[in-house]
Order: sequence, then structure tokens, then C-alpha cells
Amino acid sequence: MSYTPAPFHVDLSEGPADARAYWARTSDGLRVRVAHYPSTGARGTVLMFPGRTEYVEKYGRVAADLARAGYHMLAIDWRGQGMADRMLTDARTGHVQVFEDYQKDISAMLGVADWLDLPGKRHMIAHSMGGCIGLRAVMDGLDVASCVFTGPMWGIRIANPVRPAAWAISRAAKSVGLSHLYAPGTSPDSYIVTAPFVDNLLTTDQDSFDYMRRQILAIPELQLGGPSLHWLHEALAETRALSRRPSPDLPCLTFCGTNERIVDVPRISDRMARWPGGRLEMVANGEHEVLMEAPPLRDRLIGQILDLFENAPRDSALSA
Repeated sequence: MSYTPAPFHVDLSEGPADARAYWARTSDGLRVRVAHYPSTGARGTVLMFPGRTEYVEKYGRVAADLARAGYHMLAIDWRGQGMADRMLTDARTGHVQVFEDYQKDISAMLGVADWLDLPGKRHMIAHSMGGCIGLRAVMDGLDVASCVFTGPMWGIRIANPVRPAAWAISRAAKSVGLSHLYAPGTSPDSYIVTAPFVDNLLTTDQDSFDYMRRQILAIPELQLGGPSLHWLHEALAETRALSRRPSPDLPCLTFCGTNERIVDVPRISDRMARWPGGRLEMVANGEHEVLMEAPPLRDRLIGQILDLFENAPRDSALSA
């Protein structure tokens, strides 16, 4: 199979200058965008699973760090966000029919990796919602030698008294045909556009905050607002289902900011306590996006990630 070029804003990504993006078709007929950030003489490949609202250009700086260390990186626009096909008339709504559908996007992404014939072991870095998608993938046997999670969405931070209401409202919306509506407290507005930098939920670094805002102001079609009630119900169901499964026997490093305010930190702690050989690092004063922090912190975390990759004992079946 061949893949056609897709739009890609290399200057805004601030990643490797020869990065390219491709359209890939999922098994259920949706079009997703996969970006290839290359590295000269690379010895391995990183699969980057972004979070909800994210897109491939956002990880250009991370890709540049990995390229310097000798790793190709592939990143994906999940269905319903970025430049991938959106599924509702209101394209700003984050939506998915069933959370396992994201596994079809991974299959399409792996098709691009095979087509490009990328070398060496494969590794995974998964952020937020991508961490939920990636957890199911490695539980189900995704062929990677190691995995890294940042602020993984293994549970959504909802106050305990409110959680039953979140289940009830999202379930009721499905039964009366209103599950396409925005989840309570959310809107079509993109958080990074409307939120002030002071006390934002994503990063303590002004430059990284401006980097993210600059991208989606320049490319408005990348913007995404709140999730649909249907997405909320499916996310709650998926995180609950995954919490009941054992962790895979795979080298794992997970980062979580001590000021995390989006995902459920106790769920992360519980998972990593049950991960053979896995390690959880709490990043002091970190917010949700620890890889979008200032260069000194990002450099330290990237260094730890590279150590994990280099020392991963298990060869993937696709290793060169």
C-alpha cells in the first residue's frame, strides 16, 4: 500500500526540517494523518500517541530531541481531531463512537511505519488520552520494546460526589439522542486559545504555552473544544475496564506532574504499583504536559526516556 502526502506545517512544528505527513485510511474508512519526523542514521523508532485535542505538529520539539538521539518518530492525528476526519457536524466536538476504535487508528499508523521501513526497535510515548489508548494497545500486544506515559488518562479527575452524576448524565444522553452535545462545563472553544497562561492546567513554561497557542491560531482547523457526552461515557467505561486488567510485562516509565489537575493521579499510582519493572516519577511542580515544560526539565525527562529505550531488554519482532 502507498500513502499520499498530507498537509504538514514544518515551520510551526519546530521539528526536523525534513519531516513529512501522510494520509492513512483506517479499517472502518476514516482518514487519519500520520507525521514522520526522521533522524539520520536512526537506530530505532518512537510511536507518539498524542492526547485529546492534540495534533502532530505539537510534538515537533520532542521529535527534534529524539532525532538528535537517533530515533525516528511517528505521530498521529486521532480520528475526530487534528486534520483527521471529524465525525460530528460540529467539528469542534471531541468524539468517538467506541474507545476501542482508536486501536484501528494505531493499525493505520503501523501501516505507515511498515511502508516507510523504519529501522530498529519500536518504542511508544503516550500522553493523556493517548495514554489510555496506548495502555490498551500494549495490553493487547502492541509490538514495542518499551513504553513511556506522560499524564496518562487512566482515569478522569472528577470529584467523587460528582462521578455518579457524570456516569448518569452521559448514559442518559445516549438513550435520548443527545450524546453529541458537549459534556457539562465544556464548549467549542479551544482551551489553549481561551485560557490565560497564569495558572493554566498544561505547563509552567510561557514559551511552550505560546508555542502551542501559536500553532492553533495559525491553523484554526486544528482546534478542538470539549468532548461530547458520548465521548465522556466511552472514556469512563474504557478507563474502568482497563483498570481491571493486569499490567503487561514491558519496560515502562510514567511521568506525572505533582500539580496534575486533569487526570486521576490515584489511578496512575495504582497502575504503576502493579506494573512489573515499571517506574512512576512524580515531576515536582509539573502540570499535565511535562514534555511541554522548559528545556532544562524537558531535557532531563528526555534523557530518562532515552535511557529506558537503550536499556529495554526485549527485542521487538520488527527489530533490525
